[in-house]
Amino acid sequence: MPAPRHPGIAAPLGDAIAVVVVVLFAVSPFPDEAFRASGWWLVVALVPAAAMPFRRRRPLVVLAVSLLCAVTLAVTGVLSPSGLIAVAISAFAVVDRRGRLVGIVTVSAATAVVFFSNAIPLDGDLFDPRALQFILIIALAGALGDATRSRREFVSAMTERAERAEQGRDEEARRRVAEERVRIARDLHDVVAHQISVISLNAGVASSALETRPERAREALSTIRRSSRTVLADIGGLMALLRSDDPDDLRDLHPQVGLAGLDDLVTQFRAAGLDVDLQDDPDRPTLSPASDHVAYLVVLEGLTNAHKHGADGSAILRLRAADGALRISVANRAVAASDAVAEGGGHGLRGLRERVVAVRGEAQTARNGDAFHLAVRIPLDGETR
Repeated sequence: MPAPRHPGIAAPLGDAIAVVVVVLFAVSPFPDEAFRASGWWLVVALVPAAAMPFRRRRPLVVLAVSLLCAVTLAVTGVLSPSGLIAVAISAFAVVDRRGRLVGIVTVSAATAVVFFSNAIPLDGDLFDPRALQFILIIALAGALGDATRSRREFVSAMTERAERAEQGRDEEARRRVAEERVRIARDLHDVVAHQISVISLNAGVASSALETRPERAREALSTIRRSSRTVLADIGGLMALLRSDDPDDLRDLHPQVGLAGLDDLVTQFRAAGLDVDLQDDPDRPTLSPASDHVAYLVVLEGLTNAHKHGADGSAILRLRAADGALRISVANRAVAASDAVAEGGGHGLRGLRERVVAVRGEAQTARNGDAFHLAVRIPLDGETR
């Protein structure tokens, strides 16, 4: 199907030119008597001019009218230039408006009719140059119509492709923004959430030990002060990174701690009141840096949830190598209010799953009665996606 075209101001101008051309060929005093229509036959020669303004909406009808006038005049002995020029203009419109297949069939049929009817006023000479010139004009008009239609379809296709490309760029930009927002949220959780948890846990220790064990309360307050400074520095660095206009500013705010810091992490939670039963595989293989950091985050998130949502202040942490992967599990008793965590609805667990998947691992959470279980599998080859 040909592409739609908005005529604008060119359409009335084209109609006027077509009418003037047909009228001029009808009334011009040609030296050759075979080209001149007189009397009432001049009206027949002018009929195609009246049909020209309708050639865009009804090109086949206008072509039929023009062809009928030309054949009628040919039967009376007149080789009508106005009718034949009108046939050529209509042939252009048919191919331009109705497509290549319809255009070729219609123009070929019209050319054949003109070829044989023109021989009537020329004493049966089918190859008279005066008639053949109109045959060539009609064929050329059909070719120009096809070229015009092809060019319009090409421009329309290029415009549509450019619009799709623009939409694709917009969608890609929106996708990148969404990914960046997720990354920032994940970074903020990794950088800040642990320190906030430490502050909260030590605040509880300080409040409970303030009268009975003041030295323990002082240690907790010192930890709160130290963690507060750390989190303020981390937030300041993250804000500076987000506001930076330097594309080469690639500072890394991730706390890139691996399982080498596992003992210190467990010690912190034990000091905060969480009874951690650590069962670590002494022959545990070394992970890649990315997988090692993710494994540390798994332990951090699991113990944090156990301390925040646990029912008895205890957790069982297991690390073991099996089937080409490091398996980490954290189990604890959970209170009823932690159902959302058990169902995987927390932001920390959601971000943790994303990080585990990034190193081709798997993370699962389950709740059986009052027992909550976090199980993570991290491949030992450590290739990231």
